[in-house]
Amino acid sequence: MINWKEISELHVIQKLEQIIGKWFGVELFYTNEHYKLQGKILDKSYEFHNHFLKVQMQMNYGYEYLGQDIEKISDLAVEMKDKKSLIFDSFFDYVKGVGSQIDSDGEFSGMVFAYPFVSDKTTKEEMQNIESKMVECGASPEDAKVSVENLQKMSEQEKEYLQELVELVAQEIVTFHHEIGKREERILELNSELGQKYRYHSMIGKSKKIQQVYRLLDKIASSESTVLIQGENGTGKELVAKAVHYTSPRKDCVFLAQNCSAFNDNLLDSELFGHVKGAFTGAVKDKKGLFEMANGGTLFLDEIGDTSLTMQVKLLRVLQEGTFMPVGATTPRKVNVRIIAATNRKLKEMISKGEFREDLYYRINVINVNLPPLRERKDDISLLIDHFLEQRCAEMGLPTKVISKKTMEKLLDYPWPGNVRELENEIERLVVLASDEKTITPDMLSSRITDFGQGGGAPHGIRTSGNLKEALEELEKIMIKEGLKRCNFNKSKLAKELGISRAGLIMKVDKYGLDKRKRAAGE
Repeated sequence: MINWKEISELHVIQKLEQIIGKWFGVELFYTNEHYKLQGKILDKSYEFHNHFLKVQMQMNYGYEYLGQDIEKISDLAVEMKDKKSLIFDSFFDYVKGVGSQIDSDGEFSGMVFAYPFVSDKTTKEEMQNIESKMVECGASPEDAKVSVENLQKMSEQEKEYLQELVELVAQEIVTFHHEIGKREERILELNSELGQKYRYHSMIGKSKKIQQVYRLLDKIASSESTVLIQGENGTGKELVAKAVHYTSPRKDCVFLAQNCSAFNDNLLDSELFGHVKGAFTGAVKDKKGLFEMANGGTLFLDEIGDTSLTMQVKLLRVLQEGTFMPVGATTPRKVNVRIIAATNRKLKEMISKGEFREDLYYRINVINVNLPPLRERKDDISLLIDHFLEQRCAEMGLPTKVISKKTMEKLLDYPWPGNVRELENEIERLVVLASDEKTITPDMLSSRITDFGQGGGAPHGIRTSGNLKEALEELEKIMIKEGLKRCNFNKSKLAKELGISRAGLIMKVDKYGLDKRKRAAGE
């Protein structure tokens, strides 16, 4: 896609615009592959060099008249690929323009237009017709008169010169676009070479633990075995799943993801395996499930530890036999799908409690990838901060901000219980709060980060002795209880803030009896 902002600021284009405007008295403007106007002409502050076009664009339907001409000549240019440029008659009879198509790698990428002018053979009566039509379309008689008087009359030879110059502008745009493309490819290559040591697909890290993950992923790149990714919420399990897929033999096929805790059993059944028409109320037509849609590719099943035993049986059948049964179907269907599963739960403990099938565990745990929490890969925090800072500033159109030394110390001291997702959210928040400030200072940090570790001991009210599991549950209950109040019991908002799924939050709310409606009903 052509970057029209860069094109308009290109010195050679600006020079050609000046030359064409001075010699021929016309205005140069551009359209993209969708026939839409691009560049400075759309700015409210733009000063038109041609009085006729200025008056036309001030009319109630001036933009539409120009749009009709653009559409007509662009359609013609697409059909006549052998012709570089065309002279066309505009909406205003006898007023002409030149259009030259921008052809990038055989693809129509837009056009350059030079407009307006008239032929030197245009009669006095025809010029009066132009003036009358302008008045009919909303121009004042004075503006119409001046506009027509300033229209340049061109001989055939002058038209040919103009065509050649407009074609040259189009060619310069194509050349510049290709050069930019080459430059960006080279930058990507260099970034890849420089960052290869600390980057794997979209994952970033130089710590010993994350480098061990990289080495494991390298070893399994050519494999199609089932992979189980384990780690806390926010550690980047889906990023690892994508890295496994896009470095595997299936990289050219589809990658689909499904969070298993997002639906109840019936909905998840339909989502994964599809259903046939009439299978249940509302099933008005056949629907393909994710297994069928991912045939030949990879299906990522996140939070597989939250599935019911019934669903686990169905998943085991697909893994063992490659067959599944859509809801309401009578005959099984065959698929070839690679499964990558992920969970933040301790599956072995769940097996001992009868909550997870042992046979499914060994079937999905052929290759195990264990992701370390962020607090165990401190060396990666500064790398991740730089990455998120650059990314967010670029998205907001801001120059990359600087983290002060004191701010960085605070960020490095904090344990990041929400892992990489929490860090990413904090950096986004800092970029927004910093606004026009170049440096991010400690006062901009969230209170949980600035307050951490003050007083030399544990935060006020937190247990530091006794059973660890009970203490963690107590903290979890307090965080959810306070979060529900803060978010006015908006579970979707709180789930996002805590870095867990909405279904996971609902389960915890029920577990700790924090649902205000149930309490009000006396349950």
